[in-house]
Amino acid sequence: MRHLEWEDLGVKVDGRYLNHLRFADHIVLITPNIEKAERMLAEFDNACGKIGFWLNLTRTMLMRNGREVNMMNGLAPELFRRKRAAWGAFKNIEGVVKKIKNIRLRAHLFDTATLLALTCASET
Repeated sequence: MRHLEWEDLGVKVDGRYLNHLRFADHIVLITPNIEKAERMLAEFDNACGKIGFWLNLTRTMLMRNGREVNMMNGLAPELFRRKRAAWGAFKNIEGVVKKIKNIRLRAHLFDTATLLALTCASET
């Protein structure tokens, strides 16, 4: 994912482009239109092939939200709720994370707890 040149792809959030989300063995590609989605999927499939992975086409889905995410759509309460859920999830693991020296393990804990709460607003 780091080697793909997607800096200008995705949806602009707070001045930066958000182009993918990761959780466990799932990856969500985020694009504003179908043309960019096709490009990203082709590049992602190519990158996977280079390291010996492949896309499971029986589980690959195309989904459309259709709602532009911006503050004019009145999303402030939802974004506030998600932010609060993420901070709550982080506070639950903060003590453990501070004691762990392994950076990868710390990042994994953050990804599995805090990012899940932020993106899905689920409590962990």
